[in-house]
Amino acid sequence: FRFVLCTSGDSVKVYSTRTEEWLHSLQGHTNQVTGIALNRANHLQVYSCSADGTVKLWDFIDGILIKTFIIGYPLFAIYVSEKHDGIVFLHIAMDTDSKNECFQLVAVHLPKSAEQEVEAKELSAVSSRISPNPSCTAFGREGQYIAFARHLQLNVYFFRKQKTYSFSLKATDKKGAKNAFTCIACHPADDCIATGHEDGKIRLWRNFIHTKEYTYSTQHWHHNAVNTLCFTPEGTNLLSGGIESVLVQWQYGAGNRKEFLPRLGGSILHVSTSSDGQLFCTSHSDNKITVIESSFKVCGVIQGLVKGDAVLTDLMIDPRSKALVLNGKPGHLQFYSLMRDKHLYNLDIVQQEYIYEAGLDQFEVVKAAFDINGYWLATVEERGQKSSDLEFVLKLWAYDERTQSFVLNTTITAAHTDRIISMCFSSSEETTMLVTTAEDGQFKAWCQGADADTQQDQSFWSCEFVGSYHNLKPTNCSFSADSSLLAVNFQEVITIWSPDTWELLTTLCQPPGVVRDLCFGRLSCSKYLIATTTRNLLCCWNLLTCALEWSTSVEVSKLQPDPLSENVAAFSYQSKHTDLFVFKPSEPRPLFTHKNMCSEKIHRAVFVPREEPLNNCDESSQWLNRSQLYFLTQNMDLLTFSTATEEDRMLSSSKRLVIDDSVAVTPFYLLLGKHRQQQQKLNTPSHPAADKPQQPQGSVTITELLHTPAHVLPAASVLCSMLVSSLLISNTGVRKDPLREMESSEQEMNSEKEEEHSEEEMEACDSQQELRAQGSVDEVTPKLSKAQERELKRIRKTDFSWMTGLIDSKP
Repeated sequence: FRFVLCTSGDSVKVYSTRTEEWLHSLQGHTNQVTGIALNRANHLQVYSCSADGTVKLWDFIDGILIKTFIIGYPLFAIYVSEKHDGIVFLHIAMDTDSKNECFQLVAVHLPKSAEQEVEAKELSAVSSRISPNPSCTAFGREGQYIAFARHLQLNVYFFRKQKTYSFSLKATDKKGAKNAFTCIACHPADDCIATGHEDGKIRLWRNFIHTKEYTYSTQHWHHNAVNTLCFTPEGTNLLSGGIESVLVQWQYGAGNRKEFLPRLGGSILHVSTSSDGQLFCTSHSDNKITVIESSFKVCGVIQGLVKGDAVLTDLMIDPRSKALVLNGKPGHLQFYSLMRDKHLYNLDIVQQEYIYEAGLDQFEVVKAAFDINGYWLATVEERGQKSSDLEFVLKLWAYDERTQSFVLNTTITAAHTDRIISMCFSSSEETTMLVTTAEDGQFKAWCQGADADTQQDQSFWSCEFVGSYHNLKPTNCSFSADSSLLAVNFQEVITIWSPDTWELLTTLCQPPGVVRDLCFGRLSCSKYLIATTTRNLLCCWNLLTCALEWSTSVEVSKLQPDPLSENVAAFSYQSKHTDLFVFKPSEPRPLFTHKNMCSEKIHRAVFVPREEPLNNCDESSQWLNRSQLYFLTQNMDLLTFSTATEEDRMLSSSKRLVIDDSVAVTPFYLLLGKHRQQQQKLNTPSHPAADKPQQPQGSVTITELLHTPAHVLPAASVLCSMLVSSLLISNTGVRKDPLREMESSEQEMNSEKEEEHSEEEMEACDSQQELRAQGSVDEVTPKLSKAQERELKRIRKTDFSWMTGLIDSKP
């Protein structure tokens, strides 16, 4: 059974390479985990370092924290060596560097102690001013030396000689190559160091024991910087990866012979190999891990929330799958399950091969929207930074029940004459309508209609209405809850339209300021319209009176209504931090306030409906009963709010409560424990059981067997005899009373005599009845003697059910 370990925030996640499923997380750090390294002395343990200044030792199979070593400084990388038992090497920022651009490599001796937390005080500096990139440091020749590169200089430190050799390159050569180091790897057996460079070249350094007699050979395939290098455990191959998303395998000592594994996804950031060299793993810039066999075949993909350069679409919820939908890999929309915390699939919108090269102008998905039932999906893709070269396409996708995915229905290449700013579907389940606004000063309404030219039953989308207002530029649009009203803002003016007749009903233009965002209230607050302006005002209008209900001065970066309640969430960015306010349009007083939520401005948020509403919530968490709020930071971190009830439920599921010492708390026990407790209640008599015999105590052997991890137990053949003997109940400890034994034997003899007399009487009656019934029958069947009948009865009472198992087991 193989595992993949990767850092994720302040924890380390453990995945299975066979099932690609998340098994458990190693949680205990209070800050971001910056590095992990397997314990060379025990292959079932792993070290992790964090910016919280601690190094933790884990049993990653059982998820148990073994020990915590307190260093006292923020740690940025960790390395281990086979030659240095009990010592780890760490990246620590230099005290003189305020920007954390210069680091030093220190060796930390881990003290042996029985305590859970130990302070490691023995720190010795190995080198100063090393690169902040962990890929630029590597151990070679089983830990005999360590190589580290920074900018244009390569340094090799020999532990035995305690001497450092330095080698430098020029910034550029005659061909204009960029020679700065980007990554480094050392051969496990030979004195060879492989270095990657910004121009895509790979250099193999040899004879670096001598400062002036060193040599290097150059290999070149990557057209951009080499991000990572890794030798296989035997040293027969060298793996390299970069922005091209192609894993290259170079045969060591065979010149320029190489193999390629292309189209792996995002840029390759890191490559690692298993200890036996049978599996390779590559991590990518799109938050993906690819598991590759040594035969260069992909055998597994572990995909998280796809991380791109930026999220251009809003956060959306697919009404059918309840999945989170947003920008995925280039030209795609990703569908991500929040319940399972797993990537479902990517929907190819652009349908063009993406070229991973900097500076190319390629199509990107910038807008997307679902209708209320999830039957239709509208997308906008565009290419071109300048308006003169702008290309954009509006596409309508229909859900196909057969393929369980969206299929392209309509492509509109000239939906507007300028860039589309916003779009939304109507809220009515009866009729579906799409409204788009653009920088050309118009908004358009699109509806379904049969194509008269093709005369097919399939319906396509066409423009039904074009609207404008005083040549002003529209920016936002929104339908009311019942789709009877459409609100479109033209800079400082909000216009209200009737979708049935396309009549302009009214305009709202107070107070001044360009409208940044607007939305209608829901349920009992559907008569209100909320908007935010560039003058840092949050306004609420009553559509029944067409008057301003209330307004407040607050800078709102994102306004998000809850579709299942009257609540509206407003994210406010002030004083370099974001605050959250949850309110109802009918009451200007907020229901919930969270100050200093994060230090980044929030532009993407969504309410996710719950499968079952929560009932037992605090008064401050009532707004989370029907939906859960998710929001995305600028660092592509997806965060959410949870209630105390949910956190308690998660904690209770993770705790291992010892209910019965004789039974291990296994998943089977958790499944059957409730049924067992119910049976115990039913079997418990109402009166005190004073004469109830004492049950045998649980076997210590069975307890140890069930509680001990499986990977440290001996073979099953060794445990068989011990397990069988532990199941047998010994009678040596029972005290025998001779008087009671004599009394019991006399009672048994008397009962046997009574049974014999009663049997004789019954036999006499039976024989008379048989003779009467036979009448003229001359011959009578022979009868058994009394001793034979008693023996036969004893045999009948004996339990021979144990033989069925032996009979059934035979082929």
